[in-house]
Amino acid sequence: MLAPRLTLMFGLVLLSACAQKPSSVSLEQNQQSKCPISLHIGQQFILRLPSNPTTGFRWLMRDSATQVLQSLGPEVYSNPEDAGLVGSAGVSTWRFQVVKAGEGQLALTYERPWEVGVVPAQRFDCTLKAQ
Repeated sequence: MLAPRLTLMFGLVLLSACAQKPSSVSLEQNQQSKCPISLHIGQQFILRLPSNPTTGFRWLMRDSATQVLQSLGPEVYSNPEDAGLVGSAGVSTWRFQVVKAGEGQLALTYERPWEVGVVPAQRFDCTLKAQ
């Protein structure tokens, strides 16, 4: 009689472990079709976008979804290819913490900041829903 109860208890523990939410959610530019994204308070949200600042282009934050997110620091640029070549492309990464329930908009444009009146080369726009 004890063995079936232990088996049932062990099964329930395994199910509850599988149902837990991931501690972080990552999104890249080619995954923008997944928007809107559902998040949970306490999760980290990581955004990675291709970038090449040697060309003068930068991702500019237009809306940082402050209704639901808190920034964990500035943009971090890295060159994953480690090619060491001048002008090679890399990745810009932003890290956020989901701090409030609600809905927010994360919007960035890829442009040369000094070029006034020029349409941005790229846009990233995603609705975030936190609970």
